[in-house]
Amino acid sequence: MSTTILLIRHGETAWNAVRRLQGHIDIGLNDEGLRQAAALGEALAGAPLAAVISSDLQRARQTAQAVAGQHGIALQTDAMLRERCYGAFEGMLYADIARRYPAEYLEWQARHIDAVMPAGERTAESFRQFYRRAVDGVVRWAGRYAGQTIAVVAHGGVLECAYRAAVGMSLDSPRDFQVKNASVNRFVCSAGKLTLTEWGDVGHLGAPAIDELG
Repeated sequence: MSTTILLIRHGETAWNAVRRLQGHIDIGLNDEGLRQAAALGEALAGAPLAAVISSDLQRARQTAQAVAGQHGIALQTDAMLRERCYGAFEGMLYADIARRYPAEYLEWQARHIDAVMPAGERTAESFRQFYRRAVDGVVRWAGRYAGQTIAVVAHGGVLECAYRAAVGMSLDSPRDFQVKNASVNRFVCSAGKLTLTEWGDVGHLGAPAIDELG
């Protein structure tokens, strides 16, 4: 029995807008992100949602609550759906990472999937470790709501992992698709396998959304 998943990236934050790496740092939405979340909630008001689940970081929770509130559903949170942990890179501008950690930055940009950034307040994850966590998290929730439709609000990296899993894209290949704030991305999950049905829907926003990695 298949589950329909509306996989959504959180709305914009001030750090997204200036290309500052967030990771597990708990940043809230900026004014534009709050507007995006409200528009998202209205757009999905008629969707037949059995559950709304989000990462436990507030930028995802704020976005998801705008959807859950339209349905009178209690929001469920899951740390498995957090963004990748980037260790010492977290909180830094991309340009500053390149200057301060040139070798590690080059490994990251070259998509060495088992490379791990220097530890900071938290221990970083390799891309392979993160991919397994993120995909397992999404698939696990799909299994809990087999045959139904759920909304899952997470982060750009989580959406990237789900996309790669669904289309069979290797982990070390360049990302050639956008992951925009407050975008709705539709998947079907059957027998633990994700299939992509629609990517990058931002028609509800009425204004451009950013992908700061693009």
